[in-house]
Amino acid sequence: MEPPAAAWGLLSVAGTEVRAGRREPCVLSLGRRSGRYGIVIHSQEKENSDPDYIPINSRFKCVQEAEETLLIDIATNSCKVRIQGDETAERLFEIPDEERCLGFLSEVQSIQEAHLKASLPEPKDSASWHQVEKNLPGLSQASSSGTLGFEDDFSALSLEEKRNMQNHQTGSRREPPPPPVPQNRQFHREKEGTSRDQPKVTNTMRKMFLPSTQSGQREGLIKHVLAKKEKAYVNLYNFRFFVGTWNVNGQSPDSSLEPWLVCDTEPPDFYCIGFQELDLSTEAFFYFDSAKEQEWLAAVEKSLHPQAKYKKVQMVRLVGMMLLIFAKKDQLSNIREIMTESVGTGIMGKMGNKGGVAVRFVFHNTTFCIVNSHLAAHVEDFERRNQDYKDICARMSFVTPDDSLPQLNIMKHDVVIWLGDLNYRLCLPDASEVKALISKKELQKLLTYDQLNIQRTQKKAFADFTEGEIKFIPTYKYDSKTDRWDSSGKCRVPAWCDRILWRGGNINQLRYCSHMDLKTSDHKPVSALFRIGVKVVDEQKYRKLFEDIVRIMDRMENDFLPSLELSGREFEFENVKFRQLQKQKFQITNNGQVTCHFSFIPKLNDSHYCKPWLRAEPCEGYLEPDESMDISLDVYVSKDSVTLLNSGEDKIEDILVLHLDRGKDYFLTISGTYLPSCFGTSLEALCRMRRPIREVPVTKLIDLGEDSFLEKEKSVLQMGSLDSEEASGMPLQVPKEIWLLVDHLFKHACHQEDLFQTPGMQEELEQIIDCLDTSIPETIPGSNHSVAEALLIFLEALPEPVICYELYQRCLDWSHNSRLCRQVIFQLPRCHRSVFRYLMSFLRELLRYSEDNNVSVAMIAALFSSLLLRPPPNLMAKQTQQDRQRAINFLYSFLLAGDEE
Repeated sequence: MEPPAAAWGLLSVAGTEVRAGRREPCVLSLGRRSGRYGIVIHSQEKENSDPDYIPINSRFKCVQEAEETLLIDIATNSCKVRIQGDETAERLFEIPDEERCLGFLSEVQSIQEAHLKASLPEPKDSASWHQVEKNLPGLSQASSSGTLGFEDDFSALSLEEKRNMQNHQTGSRREPPPPPVPQNRQFHREKEGTSRDQPKVTNTMRKMFLPSTQSGQREGLIKHVLAKKEKAYVNLYNFRFFVGTWNVNGQSPDSSLEPWLVCDTEPPDFYCIGFQELDLSTEAFFYFDSAKEQEWLAAVEKSLHPQAKYKKVQMVRLVGMMLLIFAKKDQLSNIREIMTESVGTGIMGKMGNKGGVAVRFVFHNTTFCIVNSHLAAHVEDFERRNQDYKDICARMSFVTPDDSLPQLNIMKHDVVIWLGDLNYRLCLPDASEVKALISKKELQKLLTYDQLNIQRTQKKAFADFTEGEIKFIPTYKYDSKTDRWDSSGKCRVPAWCDRILWRGGNINQLRYCSHMDLKTSDHKPVSALFRIGVKVVDEQKYRKLFEDIVRIMDRMENDFLPSLELSGREFEFENVKFRQLQKQKFQITNNGQVTCHFSFIPKLNDSHYCKPWLRAEPCEGYLEPDESMDISLDVYVSKDSVTLLNSGEDKIEDILVLHLDRGKDYFLTISGTYLPSCFGTSLEALCRMRRPIREVPVTKLIDLGEDSFLEKEKSVLQMGSLDSEEASGMPLQVPKEIWLLVDHLFKHACHQEDLFQTPGMQEELEQIIDCLDTSIPETIPGSNHSVAEALLIFLEALPEPVICYELYQRCLDWSHNSRLCRQVIFQLPRCHRSVFRYLMSFLRELLRYSEDNNVSVAMIAALFSSLLLRPPPNLMAKQTQQDRQRAINFLYSFLLAGDEE
């Protein structure tokens, strides 16, 4: 490998590669091989192997994703980059240093521009309509992306030039683009046949459908109108989809899966297979690695229908949830736009012991989204299951490769199939009564007590979904390896935990059943067979409609300019609080004569259209003449924005620019008041507050923030009682908020089952945060699980973790020696040291009752090390599995041996 030329400037970026839920540290750099530039990928976990090389040529694609999170507390200052080569499947990378990432991408774009200028490939005359997209660099990106597959952020255009772009007027006789479907092509399609006559791809067509050119906006409008008139050029063809779900209880496959996967004589066109509890180990929970993944994948591949040949389309896994999609080989060329996503709804809204995974794709011209979920357990927690469902719906979004396109959520698909261990139980506490009704085959009576049916009827969850008639006995809970109901001491009440639901049109369920022959787990597998009408494009009708639309658009655009009417332009959000969503809506109406395209665009010198605590939904769209649309403005302060707002460095103030293609810009003013929170405030500042933070004047808060760094250097003072008059001038040894949370858990939660493993309720978390911000309560509201999660959220939101960033590497280096570990703790500032010792004392006490609360040393060490011993932001992406293990080892010595001075 030749060294890269020095002239290219920013030559490498460090980050992680995301593969099936796993993150592997790596370094991306520019290099040359045989005189050609390419991307070199060095994996830190494969140091002894040759780095991967992806040449930069006309078929190379490199796209930065939009990173806009609101309802989930994850970092928002990193870049996600998707890279696809000539013969390389698409790969996803996360780069923590956004500024360096943008510079690196700019270098890559420069190289590809130079390559394209040297040789612009001409498409072959025999290309099919659907191959047109392959022959145009960047066409698979969104309408405002760059000619090389980059967003406009990487182009040299100024904001003013972008706003004033006019559509390129070309002749009315043009070749049509591919049918309008989402643009993120990720699937390598097999070569399509060329048996019938194919029209030539002309330079006019090339010019018109390069999205970053002036005609890019026009392309988007044409696709919008084509999508509106889809019925005029598509026909429905039926395809068979097998859908299966099985909670395997952490077991390995011990028999063939054919009784489950081959129960129909005719082979299905697709298999959609979901597993839950694939792996119950601590390693899977915290590191996402699992040998069980390959075991069950191999078992499935061996048991697919023998009368057809299948190929895996996609796989996604999050801890114990895995979703597999297989399709007949002869259908692969009709599948595209494949994306995966996962959402953890476990503790802190991130842990993946509960949550959902999904695969979305386009088959012919129909969009599909398949969701596999594992919702909260326990009979009484149906509201927590409802919350899990809502969280998955709100947070599961498939990011398109271009900032200008809105993210796709679950419901924005023609067909949605939702499967999994939904964990809804029966509202009957007596297992004997339930078993008696089952033996009498009175299943319909039992189903009236089914929590999922009740919640759907009350529209609390899955309201828009359909489920087939259940004619099989409950699939949970059995003694493993048998058909006997649970005979353990808990004697679980039988329930239909494992379900398959759907939404969308042209869907017929042919079969819905369980499979009693498989006895590996305490659950029985369930399957359903669907006949789904899929939209297939009639190319002759499509071409004619395309030409008609272009002629009409030419005539209209010469005579009319687009225009919008807004119902409001000033929005005030009062009393904004940490982790409490506020929404305001306004309406936009197309009062012009032509279809218009609107989008929120960044202000000059900004990289995003709004501040991190704000979001507009939708942020982009199309409106027909006289059509109206509601826009929602959402304000949500997460851990990533709370510290600046607490300190007064940021305010609830912003200006949004609503841009109209070929029209003018509209400016929206956002203002409001923010109520400071102890969450996201430094330990030093909190130790100097004896009153709740809301009672502290804003000027005093700013002073405390400025002085808190100096506080680290002061000597250790003895801690008095919280309300001691004598100690009123001294800082508290531990912030009162931490003391209140830990004291509550010590008094009430030591015996609580699954403590720190079951998420709290959102309403209760809001009450707890409000309570700590406004008062010094005698008791804290909410369940033990909510109080436990509030403690974790508090620790995660600290601007400087309990073990300061400057000591992070030393902790890892000394983690093998308990004496050295204690020396590090002595080097912590006073309040950090006190908080660490206080938490360790509490956790050691908690571990004494592990038989009751199911808390283990491994789980506690893994969970709290990620909060107390966080890597500095610049090292976050470089953290390896070995680093995480060393952080866990560091805590082990304190949890097992104590903290004797």
